[in-house]
Amino acid sequence: MVIIVDYGMGNLRSILYKLQKFNIESAISSSPGDIEKADKLVLPGVGHFAKAMENLDSRGLIPVLNKKVLEDKTPVMGICLGVQLFTKSSEEGGVPGLGWIDAVTKRFDFSGMTEQLPVPHVGWNKVIVRNKPPFWPDFREAQHFYFTHSYYISCSSQENVAGFSFYGHEFVSSLWKENIFGTQFHPEKSHRDGFELLKCFAEEVK
Repeated sequence: MVIIVDYGMGNLRSILYKLQKFNIESAISSSPGDIEKADKLVLPGVGHFAKAMENLDSRGLIPVLNKKVLEDKTPVMGICLGVQLFTKSSEEGGVPGLGWIDAVTKRFDFSGMTEQLPVPHVGWNKVIVRNKPPFWPDFREAQHFYFTHSYYISCSSQENVAGFSFYGHEFVSSLWKENIFGTQFHPEKSHRDGFELLKCFAEEVK
């Protein structure tokens, strides 16, 4: 069973729809009991980092998530804001994150640069694989995924960078460490390649 964690921030039903279309047993839940029994977890998210951490805390989800991910090694996938919550902290809100990855979340800042790119970064962008997770599909062509974000992840170790992209400068577009995986892009909005990645995570990760 794949549990999509509901903490009040995220486009949950589009992810549920995609998983169920692939006949993957899945459900949306904010129940610690359901999370405890899950085989895999998906943590989506859209919005403010500090509010997201507040919601996780107020719903009593942080202890069970830490146990599942850090102790039980349950596979987890973070999407957009969800993956940013895996980091130690964010420049948005100035509060600690879950700290599952040695990384921080920073805001795009192009001041002083010749090219003043708009923030947020919205649209399709290429993802270059650096450290390929075993479940990452063997795409025949370069992978382009759909992004919409003002903040990006900076990892302390390149070993945790599954994929990177460019927007003014290089940034982490996918991270991976053991059972912990995440994408800054939205696979559920990324058509064939995104759907395939979501499917492979849900089906193949043990």
